[in-house]
Amino acid sequence: MKSIGLLSDTHGYLDERILHHLSTCDEIWHAGDFGNVAVADTLEAIAPLRGVYGNIDGQDVRATEPLVQAFEIEGLRVLMTHIGGYPGRYTPAAKPLIAEYKPGLFISGHSHILKVMPDKRNHLLHLNPGAAGRHGFHTVRTMLRFQVNRGKVEQLQAIELGPRTERG
Repeated sequence: MKSIGLLSDTHGYLDERILHHLSTCDEIWHAGDFGNVAVADTLEAIAPLRGVYGNIDGQDVRATEPLVQAFEIEGLRVLMTHIGGYPGRYTPAAKPLIAEYKPGLFISGHSHILKVMPDKRNHLLHLNPGAAGRHGFHTVRTMLRFQVNRGKVEQLQAIELGPRTERG
């Protein structure tokens, strides 16, 4: 069993609330728009990091994070990309990746909207952790935490980190 902290769209911002919720995780996954390499370095210092670059990430982040991550953990096939859409509305780039890799868990970011949606057609669970940073139209910063155990997502928690505009 592995404990996972999932976030996205930090846009260069991390605070103590985020770090607190990640402190007990076995791995941290970031679904893109890190904002800068310092975010990745800070997360990597807490736990092993798996991430993908997002549309706002520069060459510094793109040099260390791929566009797509496809891996298996605890018997669960995972596919992660920043701009992927969601069940019934996958992006043209995500559709063939899902068909090829056949993940049990598909993760994307970009929308700044937290979503947890089953996709019965593709036999997967879709997660979008929303946005943990301050940049964007979202009003509440969010992330997800869960466990992967024997090929299944368990103990899924949606975590509210406070208002987007809050300082400190």
